[in-house]
Amino acid sequence: MGGCVIIVEGKTDKERLLQVLAEPVTILCTYGTYSPEKGEELVRKTEDAEEVYIFTDEDDSGKKLRMHLMEEIPHAIPLRTQKAFAEVANTPLPVLAEIMERAGLAVASGLLDRG
Repeated sequence: MGGCVIIVEGKTDKERLLQVLAEPVTILCTYGTYSPEKGEELVRKTEDAEEVYIFTDEDDSGKKLRMHLMEEIPHAIPLRTQKAFAEVANTPLPVLAEIMERAGLAVASGLLDRG
């Protein structure tokens, strides 16, 4: 699986990011859980990727999941939403676009406030 991969917790997170991204990106869901087997599977699925991002929620379970995933995939780049939104799925699209753009990813036009 080449190109860019983003690991998120759930399907809603994936759907939100797909609304923002303007380039092909593989988005993998953990469904909010971690196990050594799931970690190994994610390592396999991301081993050929040029870039790997981990974008989990800013709650305790999301932080814990991010920690586990960063241990499994140490070259991954962690992305974070603002604590005020807590969850990726609750983050407004313009804010998600900003986070993605800062990470170097192409985002859909019209989502960024260039004021």
